[in-house]
Amino acid sequence: MNEQGRTRSRDRREALKSRHRRAIIDAAAELMSEIEGTGFTVDQLAERADVSRRTVFNHFASLDDIVLEVFGEILESILDDIASGFGTEVDTSPGAMFDEVADAVRSADLVTPITRLKRMLARGECEPSPSEAALFESAINDMTTRLSAIVMHRHPDADPLVVDLMCGGLVGGGVVVVRRWRESTGGVDTDASRRTWTELLERMISVNRDGYGSIGPATH
Repeated sequence: MNEQGRTRSRDRREALKSRHRRAIIDAAAELMSEIEGTGFTVDQLAERADVSRRTVFNHFASLDDIVLEVFGEILESILDDIASGFGTEVDTSPGAMFDEVADAVRSADLVTPITRLKRMLARGECEPSPSEAALFESAINDMTTRLSAIVMHRHPDADPLVVDLMCGGLVGGGVVVVRRWRESTGGVDTDASRRTWTELLERMISVNRDGYGSIGPATH
């Protein structure tokens, strides 16, 4: 076989591997939505993806790795949406770094992917299982790291500790907002629930900007 033929053969193998990996991730996402959790088996996954058990483990070491990939892709879509909200100009004035991140968070459509996550982890009135919670926390931590990297790229002279604290506060606050929003609205995507989301998000951003010492009694 000549070099050109070997290249074509290698390209076909890589394309097949890519298709199989994509099919496995998509099948896992479908199963998680259908069974409202992560308790699917390798056999169920292989059948849904139309691949063998061996192919599943050729791509992933465990089912947890596949679940983490699904979570990661959803959170990546959130991060991409946030990143698209940054302007082309970088303001270096005091407080501008926080404001630009907050504006990017505001501009992102976070309700759509969050309701998708809710469908995947909807266990009635129960909280996610410990393993699900651990996987989700791992994905959230990765999202915080990536958001910090985006901000540091835009503000290379910023203090990395300050950037990490800021992004950690906003992402962690976002997780709290999600929980409060779900408790208040049932996690449905409606005009009313989106208004509730906006109100909770603004309160979270305000607390992170102004500090916890500025908080007064709760308003109802």
